[in-house]
Amino acid sequence: MSAMVAIDMARQAARQAPAAALSGEKPSLIGLTREMMSAALAEVGVAERQIKMRVSQIWNWLYVRGVSDFDDMTNVSKDMRETLKRHFTIARPEIVEEQISNDGTRKWLLRFPPRGAGRPVEIETVYIPEEGRGTLCISSQVGCTLTCSFCHTGTQKLVRNLTAEEILAQLLLARDRLGDFPGRDVPAGGFIPSSDRKITNIVMMGMGEPLYNFENVKTALLIASDGDGLSLSKRRITLSTSGIVPEILRTGEEIGVMLAISLHAVRDDLRDILVPINKKYPLKELIAACRAYPGLSNARRITFEYVMLKDINDSLEDAKLLIQLLKGVPAKINLIPFNPWPGTNYQCSDWEQIEKFADFINQAGYASPIRTPRGRDILAACGQLKSESERMRKVDRLAYEAMMIAGHGEDDD
Repeated sequence: MSAMVAIDMARQAARQAPAAALSGEKPSLIGLTREMMSAALAEVGVAERQIKMRVSQIWNWLYVRGVSDFDDMTNVSKDMRETLKRHFTIARPEIVEEQISNDGTRKWLLRFPPRGAGRPVEIETVYIPEEGRGTLCISSQVGCTLTCSFCHTGTQKLVRNLTAEEILAQLLLARDRLGDFPGRDVPAGGFIPSSDRKITNIVMMGMGEPLYNFENVKTALLIASDGDGLSLSKRRITLSTSGIVPEILRTGEEIGVMLAISLHAVRDDLRDILVPINKKYPLKELIAACRAYPGLSNARRITFEYVMLKDINDSLEDAKLLIQLLKGVPAKINLIPFNPWPGTNYQCSDWEQIEKFADFINQAGYASPIRTPRGRDILAACGQLKSESERMRKVDRLAYEAMMIAGHGEDDD
């Protein structure tokens, strides 16, 4: 590697690290590819002959052992640890609030440092334990550029994209708190799956549209699925999008994870209202992109999210159109009872109508689970503002969040 290439890659690494170059804080080594980490080490004077070994050591300590302090890297020389401490950080974000439901649902409100002249930002990460598996919901942006009319997060403006480090930090911190790294104790309180791993699945379903932050999401998910590190199967990682058609093919080709589509309507006129990005990428284009998704098969189905809105999208005619729309697409359809939030004009479909809708879809050969509320006793919803005036009732907020998260990805590798 030439000195000029190393410098260019180190600068790219600094841009990936949250706030580092702009705020004067040390850049993080978390969220860097091996190539970027190599360049960053070269930039601070690590001998070229040592770089490959050092990257391998650091990678193992970060993603296999889960350390957050350079002093814990016991097979790295003291001088090298001091060099790393002078120039980099591997610290976790600040936990502003942690809540645990009686059923094991956990929510962390995390604060990341400012970028440049900006202010610190906060996001929420939610963990939903299910029988034999545990799913972590991760955010990709602070705020959202989309304005889905039924979504509370859609009422917030986009503040900024999260970096690859900030996306990965949510997974690392959750594994810390759940005792999911080797040698860590499992915390008391709440149900946790009795499997080798507490976090078996992750979903990019928190705040933001992941495909509007493609490069950072790609980097983070490729590190999360790296076999020499966090080693999550790509069949257990689900990326949810509202339908950014040009990036869907790239997601399959360059990331290779499971895909979920926030569908919610089967007619363009209605979806234009519920999910306004449909005006740019209408249903015909969206479904064509889904049909062309790399690796699509009955073993690697696309999940279609469908929130049930009374007298809006819940008729049996809608169910028939949904079956026609998805004909030939290996799919699972998640039916999500709507939970109202302050200022919304929508209501949840009657339960009897939801069951009729589900039965019709099931009879057509599609799995259509109805998501049920979880964690009613704590407040947990990715991407919701903290101000009292913006809060949904805690029952409704966590119920909606848990229903969105549960059941994604494969159970078996």
